[in-house]
Amino acid sequence: MTFEPNSTDAARLLRHFEARRDDILSLARALCEIESPSGDGEGSAAAVKLLFDTANLIEGASAERVSAPDGYGEHFILRAFDNPSAGARPLLLLGHTDTVHPRGTLAARPWRETEGRIYAPGVYDMKAACAAALEALRACVELGLKPRRPVVLLLTCDEESGSFSGRELVEREARRAEYVLVLEPPASGGRAKTARKGTGLFTLEVEGRAAHAGLEPEKGVNAVLEIARQIERASALAKPEVGTTINVGTVSGGTHANVVPAAARAEVDVRFSTSAEARRIEEAIKGLKTFDERARLRVSGGINRPPMERTDAGAALYEKARRVAASLGMELGEASVGGASDGNFAAACGAAVLDGLGVDGDGAHAAHEHIHSDAVARRGALLAALVASL
Repeated sequence: MTFEPNSTDAARLLRHFEARRDDILSLARALCEIESPSGDGEGSAAAVKLLFDTANLIEGASAERVSAPDGYGEHFILRAFDNPSAGARPLLLLGHTDTVHPRGTLAARPWRETEGRIYAPGVYDMKAACAAALEALRACVELGLKPRRPVVLLLTCDEESGSFSGRELVEREARRAEYVLVLEPPASGGRAKTARKGTGLFTLEVEGRAAHAGLEPEKGVNAVLEIARQIERASALAKPEVGTTINVGTVSGGTHANVVPAAARAEVDVRFSTSAEARRIEEAIKGLKTFDERARLRVSGGINRPPMERTDAGAALYEKARRVAASLGMELGEASVGGASDGNFAAACGAAVLDGLGVDGDGAHAAHEHIHSDAVARRGALLAALVASL
């Protein structure tokens, strides 16, 4: 039996998640209390083991732990409702277990619940969503709601640091999938994300020539002056009217005020809404030439994540999700945001992607990171209903 909107299935799902709320939060708390910042192999393995052990309690689910290179951590893959004879392309649930919070953060900001909010490092981005995703699969089994297609849950361990090894897994599974639901935090008001900007990071390094600023300034080549000019040139590439922004986030150079600086460096963050803008920016920055022909300029880096553009397929997926949410008494809004996620990679593979399906809250990456406790059952039920109906 598949999920039917506007039927008793919606009420059954909501009752299930209300009854299981404390169990979901117990798993979320256990995950938060395993600190797993990006690159912490020990913390990552511990978090994935907990997920692996929990997943093995779900009837018909098969979980796998995949090691990232150089002890960086572990990725987690779960496959369920696999029915090869049906021939349906899978539904991919996509998220991550790494956080931006360094070890020791938990001691300063332990799990606490107050005034309907639950605070903990990583709870919003996105360990509560990881727990809700497992419960969504369990709910489908226990309520006899058979999904229309195989389901894959992929949680990577390096999303916050650029997905250097997780990207391959994301793209592999996204190419196979009909739909991709991303467990990232929702936009304000619980809105789903149908578009995300792409991201790029470039480093500009200038090699000049040192000289005494008072005795022989003419013999020097001022690297700081050159980098300043390059910053002006790079910044002028911005087109905020079409969503392209340029931010020079760090600048360094020189040694002493009385020395013509021999080296300077700047890091440039770029955001863009379309692939055409990504190509324009990358070509322009990598094609920068020096103002002072005696200086040397080296440009490194590039586009990290392509944009997740709002496509017809993505919009249709959102409309399906909006109708399912309505059957649960929820209004699911829509948003376009400037931050990127692994959903960007999935969208670039041609899959229909809907992002921002995590648990409502606020403060991603911040000291006040939290979820709304009354959203756990509601968002879990929505995820289960989507799994059972798409």
